[in-house]
Amino acid sequence: MIDAPPLLQMRGIVKSFPGVKALRGVDLELRKGEVLALLGENGAGKSTLMRILGGAHKADEGSILIDGRETPFSSPQDSRAAGIAVIYQEFNLVPGLTAVENIFLGRETTRAGLIDQRSERASAAALFQRLGAEVDLDTPCRRLTTAQQQLVEIAKALAFDARILVMDEPSAALTSHEVARLFEIIRDLRSQGISIIYISHRLDEVFTITDRVTVLRDGRHVGGRPTAEITRSQMIELMVGRELTDEFPRRSTTPGPVRLEVSGLRRGRAVRDVSFSVRRGEILALTGLVGAGRTETVRLLFGADPREAGEIRLDGRLLAIRSPSDAIAAGIGLLTEDRKMQGLVLGHSVRENFGLPNLERLSTNGFVQMGAERAEFARYVEQLQIKIPDQEQRAGNLSGGNQQKVVLAKWLARNCEVLIFDEPTRGIDVGAKFEIYLLMNALVAAGKSVVMISSELPEVLGMADRILVLHEGHVTGEIADARSATQEQVMRLAIA
Repeated sequence: MIDAPPLLQMRGIVKSFPGVKALRGVDLELRKGEVLALLGENGAGKSTLMRILGGAHKADEGSILIDGRETPFSSPQDSRAAGIAVIYQEFNLVPGLTAVENIFLGRETTRAGLIDQRSERASAAALFQRLGAEVDLDTPCRRLTTAQQQLVEIAKALAFDARILVMDEPSAALTSHEVARLFEIIRDLRSQGISIIYISHRLDEVFTITDRVTVLRDGRHVGGRPTAEITRSQMIELMVGRELTDEFPRRSTTPGPVRLEVSGLRRGRAVRDVSFSVRRGEILALTGLVGAGRTETVRLLFGADPREAGEIRLDGRLLAIRSPSDAIAAGIGLLTEDRKMQGLVLGHSVRENFGLPNLERLSTNGFVQMGAERAEFARYVEQLQIKIPDQEQRAGNLSGGNQQKVVLAKWLARNCEVLIFDEPTRGIDVGAKFEIYLLMNALVAAGKSVVMISSELPEVLGMADRILVLHEGHVTGEIADARSATQEQVMRLAIA
């Protein structure tokens, strides 16, 4: 495989957007039957490069070669005709259509002017058999699991004989079992000669499934080598442009008295008699497998869902939290798991998003004082190093890491006493993760209390003071000293 000529060559790719030079002469090579990891911080240019490969963007300069022949793309159709399929993080499926209908949408098999449903079903069944997977062909895609929807996307790619498959954060919403199955499918596709570009911020996965690594930073190609010949620390240093001596920055603060007390929270079978406390200057991690009830618990705490039972106290005072506005007024802030759908208004500017939970303070006689809003947001842009061309940038156009920083800024401006971070680093690169970890440390050093939900056990063990483990809506155990715990200890409680 090493001596095989490149299947794909992208040479000198340049792309600019208003106020931003996204790519600065990037080169990329992909060989037949290879899994290539494409790495870089949020905003490094990975997505832009793949959108050019997928025909969604047109490069300002540079060339794309398939099998050594220059192949210009001016549309996604050109890219598909060249055998390229891109599976984005947000799947490109029509929710109300079945797996079969989605696979053949726009290129239906017809006979005498009518769709040949029998032929399409047989072809779809053969595709899923090739993937070694079972998907109900007649179920609307909205009712399929995330893993099954991903299989439909892969089957769509195979249906038009894709030779190159781009997978953007394919494991972000999958369980560990589903990730293992995905890796089996990737290995099988590789054995069939299909080449895969694998984009992920989960470096453990990169070492598990990829053959070679290429790294972008600030719109430039900064390095690449076989995965077996690079260490984790070297990989991180290439991505962030500096050495990170400790992926999880240590702190020496000692937690103080109890700030938040939660007792007997209950809502159906999702949350069953959950009780815990958080001290001043402490990070408490809530962890467990998908479906354990972690997010459901903090939504009750924040008033986003009504609770059937339970009490919430802050500094010994009983709180009557019936809505998020009650929680915010009490000094509790929530960084939601899905920042795009629940944490931001993507069509509005970052300035407007920052101001939303702070309008009461930033308004006079019902009018927003935009000068004060801009001045205050500017301080957080500098403090959190939010990369934006200006404050009127649409939130939907930011990278995941910068979107998360905007969400952080609006809650920091509220000066909340308790901050709940639900999967704070999901889909965020290692450099931005480190900055968020430093911020969490600064918050607890200032006496704030942090509740952190995370599915990444290294993050839980590296950042938390204590760990609360949930399973099917109830607490199965507490680990008092997170730094001396092991992943095996946590997993035993998580599957109890």
